[in-house]
Amino acid sequence: MEKIKRYQQIIATLLREYATPNASGMEDQVLLDFENNHFQLVSVGWDEGKFVFMPLFHFDLKPDGKIWLMVNNTDVRIAEELVKKGVPRTDIVLGFQPQSVRSLTDYAYA
Repeated sequence: MEKIKRYQQIIATLLREYATPNASGMEDQVLLDFENNHFQLVSVGWDEGKFVFMPLFHFDLKPDGKIWLMVNNTDVRIAEELVKKGVPRTDIVLGFQPQSVRSLTDYAYA
């Protein structure tokens, strides 16, 4: 349980660090669900007359203490940012990758 709480805080801090204010009609929003362990950074607003809702990052924190990166719609190596904040690679799963590819990464298979 302590590990889960620590990872919740690491993910929340990381998402807040990547949220940027934007005056162009778009807004970054950090969505934190500590009860169900779902965490997102989304960009929301109007861009050239179209409404945009774009998840930039989505993390799920599983009961076994593994962080599943489900979405990364940026060029940021966000899993490496987790490692820099103290999360072992063995606790990070690239959930957006097929299982057959995950075993070829430096991160957890599942």
